[in-house]
Amino acid sequence: MDRDWGSKPGSGGAASAQNEAIDRRERLRRLALETIDLAKDPYFMRNHLGSYECKLCLTLHNNEGNYLAHTQGKRHQTNLAKRAAREAKDAPAQPQPHKRKVSVRKTVKIGRPGYRVTKQFDSETKQRSLLFQIEYPEIEDSAKPRHRFMSSFEQRVQACDKRYQYLLFAAEPYEIIAFKVPSTEIDKSTPKFFSHWDPDLKMFTLQLYFKAKPPEANKPQAAPPPVANGTAAPGVPPRPLPPPPQAPPPPPPPPQVPTPLAGTLPPPPPPVANGPPRPIPPPPAGGGTMANFTPGIQAAPRPPPQGFPGQQIQGLGARPPPPPPMGR
Repeated sequence: MDRDWGSKPGSGGAASAQNEAIDRRERLRRLALETIDLAKDPYFMRNHLGSYECKLCLTLHNNEGNYLAHTQGKRHQTNLAKRAAREAKDAPAQPQPHKRKVSVRKTVKIGRPGYRVTKQFDSETKQRSLLFQIEYPEIEDSAKPRHRFMSSFEQRVQACDKRYQYLLFAAEPYEIIAFKVPSTEIDKSTPKFFSHWDPDLKMFTLQLYFKAKPPEANKPQAAPPPVANGTAAPGVPPRPLPPPPQAPPPPPPPPQVPTPLAGTLPPPPPPVANGPPRPIPPPPAGGGTMANFTPGIQAAPRPPPQGFPGQQIQGLGARPPPPPPMGR
């Protein structure tokens, strides 16, 4: 064979990598043009050199496929978002679409209606109730009074208090009236909560029951207040007296020293801290009435009587003269 490699005679040569890339880009361009119309792209422009420019990003592209790839990139998308935000900020405020306006009906008020409130108590269920009777003698024809409950935080007339709520009654041309009732939960069962409008008597009636609070079993009983003169309330057992205060125990007696027998030495005294031991006193001399007497500090001997030389003292003999001095 003359040829070991290559194409057959009469056929085209094998495509190189460059030719394959060109064919791939052309195929992608045709696919993109099927969905994207470059004629409607405001940022696509072809210059006098035959290349393509993006007027938004100011970039230059050799062919349409390269430009289409650029439009899907991050840079082009970021610039599109910035342009849209700037245009939305600079655009004048658009008029709001026409909305249907609800006209408020204005009527002349003729005053407050008459009312009667009755407090009731059901001994069987231990529930409290209120009966409202509102008179509307000048109410409009084919009109019926209405009522509703309003929280204390909805009104602006009085200070807000979560312990109370308001019951409102309204009927034209009368003013709206409100009653301040406790904010206890209302029993809205059919036989107890009802409202009725009597068109003949022009009276609106409403009755409501408050739910009874369940007994609190785990609530500790409060101690009864003390009663004067030490007497307890009737039906309450007397409280036990507190125990008397106990005095501290007396101190133990000091240890007693045994008495020494006659003719024996007394025990030595205890040693004194930080000092020499005291001398032991001499034993008593002989037996007798003073045998058990321990002498204390003996008095100093009496000095000899003083006087002139050769003078005799009464009761004593003549005093001898002093000896002569010794010579050297």
